[in-house]
Amino acid sequence: MATNLVNKNEKKSNLRTRLVPGIFLIVAGMVILLLFGVNIQSGQQTTFGLTPLGDTNVIPIPDLVLPVQGAIYILALITFFVGGWQLARGVRSTTLLIGAVAFCFIAAFLIWAARGKSMDLVGMMNTSMVRATPIALAALCGVVSERAGVVNIALEGIMLMSALTSVMVATLSHNLYAGLLAGILTGMFVAALHAILVIQFKVDQIISGVAINIIGTGATSFISNRYMQTNIDTLNNSGVFSNLPIPLLVKIPILGPVLFENNLIVYLMLILVAVIYVLLFYTPWGLRTRAVGEHPKAADTLGINVYLTRYINVILGGLIAGIGGSYFTIGSVGRFDQLMTAGKGFIGLAAMIFGNWNPIGALGSSLIFGFADSLQVKMQILQTPIPTEFLQMAPYIVTIVVLAGVVGHVHPPAADGTAYEKQ
Repeated sequence: MATNLVNKNEKKSNLRTRLVPGIFLIVAGMVILLLFGVNIQSGQQTTFGLTPLGDTNVIPIPDLVLPVQGAIYILALITFFVGGWQLARGVRSTTLLIGAVAFCFIAAFLIWAARGKSMDLVGMMNTSMVRATPIALAALCGVVSERAGVVNIALEGIMLMSALTSVMVATLSHNLYAGLLAGILTGMFVAALHAILVIQFKVDQIISGVAINIIGTGATSFISNRYMQTNIDTLNNSGVFSNLPIPLLVKIPILGPVLFENNLIVYLMLILVAVIYVLLFYTPWGLRTRAVGEHPKAADTLGINVYLTRYINVILGGLIAGIGGSYFTIGSVGRFDQLMTAGKGFIGLAAMIFGNWNPIGALGSSLIFGFADSLQVKMQILQTPIPTEFLQMAPYIVTIVVLAGVVGHVHPPAADGTAYEKQ
C-alpha cells in the first residue's frame, strides 16, 4: 500500500516536472513570435559583424547576414520543439532548458533590434567579457569565502574602498601596478576585519557585511567629495591599464578579440577562475576548505584547523575582491566616482548562487550579467523603441529573474553562515 502511494507521488512529481517547463517553453515560443515576428517588412535583413571595426590584429571573416523574419520563425520553432519534447519525454537538465529558451529569446531580440542595420557582434561579446570582469571577481570572492562557511556580503564595500585606494596610490606614485597592489591590500585588510568580527567574536555574518558596506559607502563618498573631486590631477587621475594582445591567439576569429585582447585585470580574472577551480577541487587545501564549509565539527575532529582555514579563505576572497575594485578605476576609467560599483558586488553574489558556488559556474553566470549590461548600451546606440530607463534596468532585472528562477535548485555549503564554536 505504502509502495503504491510512493509510486503515485513519484509519477505526479515526474508529470509536474515535465508539464511546467514544457508549457513555459511553448509560451516562450509564442512570446518570441508575438514580440519579434510580427510587423516585419518582407526581405529585411540583420547583419552581425564578426570582425571588430578597425581591429587589424584578428584574421577578418565575412559578416553574418540573416533574414529577419525567417530567423525569428526558426528560433520560435526551436523553442516549440524543445517544449514539445519536454512535454512528451522530459529533459532532466533544467540548465539545458533554461539555456535553450534564453538563447532563442536573446537571439530573436538581437535580430529584431538590429533589423535593417549592422551590429558589431564580436565587439559586443568583448564588451560583455569586460563588464563581467568585476562581477566574476566578486563572485569568486564569495565562492572562496562561502566554501569555508563564511558569508561575505561586504563585497560592495570592499570593492569601493579598493577602487578608491588603487586610483589614489596609482596617481600619487604614477604607477598602475602600485595602485593595483594598494587595491589588493585594501581588500585583504577589510576582509580580515570581517573575518575577525565573524570568526573571533561570533558577530552575525550578515550584520558584519552590511556594516562594512555602509562604512565603505560613507567613507569613500566623504573622501571623494572632500579631497578627490577637488584635487583631480594630484589624487584622481591615474590612467588605465592598456590592452595587451596575446600574439598569435589574438588572430583567432571571434575568440581572439573576446579572450585575448584585454587588459591585465581581465586576464587576472580568467587565470583566477582556472586556478581557484583546480585548487578547490583537486588539492588538499580545497578538500579542507569544502570540509570546513560542509561539516566543520567533523573537519575539526580530523585535525583541520577550522578557524585558520576560514581566516585564510576570507582574506583570500578579500584579495580577489580588491582586484575587482581596482578594475573600476585603474582598469576602466582612471578616476574614482561615488558609488561607481553600482551594485556589482551584490550582482556578484547572485552570480555565485546561480553558479552553484563553483568558480566556472560563477564565471558563466557573470557573463550573463555582463551581457545584459553590454546589451543595454548597444540597444541605445541602435535606437530601439524601448525607453532608456528600461534598458538601464536590464542587468538588475536579469539578477531578479535568475535568483527567482534558480535559487531553489542550488545547494549552498551546509555550514554556510554558521559560526563555529570549538567544543
